[in-house]
Amino acid sequence: MNAAEGLRGTRGYLLVFGLLMAVIYHQIAVEMVMNWEHDPNYSHGFLVPFIAGYLLWLRRDAVRQVPVKPAAGGMVILTGGLVTLLLGVSSVEFMTMRSSMIIVTAGMIAFVYGYPLLRVLLVPLGYLFFMIPIPYILYDEVAFPLKLFVAKVAVAGLKLFSLPVLREGNVIIFPNITLEVVDACSGMRSLMSLLALSTAYGFMFLRRPWQRVVLVLAAVPVAVATNVFRVFVTGFLARHVGKGAAEGFFHDFAGLAVFATAMVLIAVIGWLLSMGGRNAR
Repeated sequence: MNAAEGLRGTRGYLLVFGLLMAVIYHQIAVEMVMNWEHDPNYSHGFLVPFIAGYLLWLRRDAVRQVPVKPAAGGMVILTGGLVTLLLGVSSVEFMTMRSSMIIVTAGMIAFVYGYPLLRVLLVPLGYLFFMIPIPYILYDEVAFPLKLFVAKVAVAGLKLFSLPVLREGNVIIFPNITLEVVDACSGMRSLMSLLALSTAYGFMFLRRPWQRVVLVLAAVPVAVATNVFRVFVTGFLARHVGKGAAEGFFHDFAGLAVFATAMVLIAVIGWLLSMGGRNAR
């Protein structure tokens, strides 16, 4: 029996599982969606389920053909997911609670349909982790050094143009204005979105694992470099035009323009990797 036939024969199990998941995870899921809505760092979370769905659709033929081999070990995975949920609830750790949804789902798939189907669905399931916000303590551990680095490199660039500028931590000081490199300019926000997008691009368009790894790793320097350029341009304009160049519409527009540029760079790198893979054959 293949998975397509197995799905028809287990609709009752799927319905019960879906209802139980809704009861257990309703509030957890709602709070996660509220994070996406209110925190710009995680607004890409709205796209992740749709991208995961598309990655699943790309594997539809494999899903139909894979044999159904229920595995008792799936119950171990499912139990591990529930234990993860309890640990998250007891420690009020939201990332742990939310991650358990994916682990429980993986365990159910293995228990009812077997490891062959779980292997086919591993990429779409794993991709769902990108929708889960990371703990703020971890976010700050990465974002703060990034802010310092972005400010340092941007100031070095401004000095090349003989501009009178000093830096104190993540604060850029001109004679007429003081600018602070905040989280939005650190590159962390665009980095998390670019990691999700580059991973999706890799599994959609690149065949070789090393190409996908290179593309995902490229998201880091691309995110940092584009935000360094953003801070440099903002500082340059603020010095010559005034503080308005670092606030309001221009600041928001610069953020969108920089992220669009970063996405184009990721697409170009992905295209170059795909061309390199073809030439290597």
